[in-house]
Amino acid sequence: MLMQQFIFRAQGLARALLVAAIITVAMMGMVQAESMRAAFRATLNAADLKAFDDYIAAQIFHNAALDAYWGHVKKKRSQRRSKKRRKKSLTREDYVQDQPPSYRGSSLSKSLARRWWLFRESRAEKKPDRPRAELPSVSDFLSSARRHYGFVPERVPERVFKERYAREALTLGLTGEQVVRVYALETSGLGTADMQAGIHPISKKGKPISTALGYAQLLAANSINELSKHGREFVARLRVLAKSSVPGSARQRGLLAKAAALARMTRKARSIPHRWSRHVAFSKTSAGRGIHAINLDGDIGPWLQVIKLKGLKRMAQKAGYERLKGAEIELMNLAGPGTGLEMMTPAGREAPTTNFFSRNAYYRNTIVRGKSSSELLAALDERMNENLKNSGAVEFLEIFSRLKGDNRAAR
Repeated sequence: MLMQQFIFRAQGLARALLVAAIITVAMMGMVQAESMRAAFRATLNAADLKAFDDYIAAQIFHNAALDAYWGHVKKKRSQRRSKKRRKKSLTREDYVQDQPPSYRGSSLSKSLARRWWLFRESRAEKKPDRPRAELPSVSDFLSSARRHYGFVPERVPERVFKERYAREALTLGLTGEQVVRVYALETSGLGTADMQAGIHPISKKGKPISTALGYAQLLAANSINELSKHGREFVARLRVLAKSSVPGSARQRGLLAKAAALARMTRKARSIPHRWSRHVAFSKTSAGRGIHAINLDGDIGPWLQVIKLKGLKRMAQKAGYERLKGAEIELMNLAGPGTGLEMMTPAGREAPTTNFFSRNAYYRNTIVRGKSSSELLAALDERMNENLKNSGAVEFLEIFSRLKGDNRAAR
């Protein structure tokens, strides 16, 4: 008992010291900022001084208003979590109903703004440039897959990949409208099986901006997450395909080798605790990156990406959404499955998107800013409609239409 009390006191002291350190750092930053402004003011004439003071006062007021707004958003979010835990329904009053305050103060002239910037740059502490860590590319995923698991994905022509993807989607109860609209938004309707976010799928120019791959743009952590749940089923399916292949053929040998490699990957994925944070951490290792290469395989890639979409649809069905639209699936991708569903409720649909994203994420995602949930859905739909005109989406829709006609004819 005494030891427990000692631990609690030590933890309380540690928290108090941390808070004190944060406050100290913040106060030091405020003092430094005020000192910088005072030094710059001493260089200005009367007209520029008034313009500068008016601008700084407006900035301070606006930043304080933003902090208060986001503090209110955070408080409402905490209250909603408490209500959810108690199985209570959410209402309009559980959400902030206003958009973030807009800046309405004065601005500096171009010349004065440049002088202020140059002044801060001259006084800023110069820190040595740190080399930015490069995000892994497709070649890195392939290299890690070969090194850790002896896995080399079977690459198939784009149209074949699309057809396998469409067959899998139809088998699992997804529609062409749902799948292709997600594809259109995630890849601009031009995506290839090996497309990575930040790399143009046709010109191949650009640099990776995330690990997102393929038609559904799964992250490396998504691949680990889905494989830990469905890997054994995928291995069994590969072995069934091998049995139905010509005995001793290259196809059969390839499928059996692929099944063995995927079994190794599955064991590794299942050895990681099934928590998103742990999957994210593992995805940043070489062994984790290797698992992501399964998206490129002509057999496994369609299964993996479609079953991810199917999981979102199943989750929505449990919440009472039987006919999920493409934009609604994409909303669950963008905001997270649970948050996306909350945004589709009557109370959440008309609430500003600030209620559902962190402050940083809100300002980072241009498509969500200044909108309600329903307006965000409309914006996703509009972008999908535009991208459906592009060649990859046109081809994908045609494949779905043909397969659906073949299914009807076979009945």
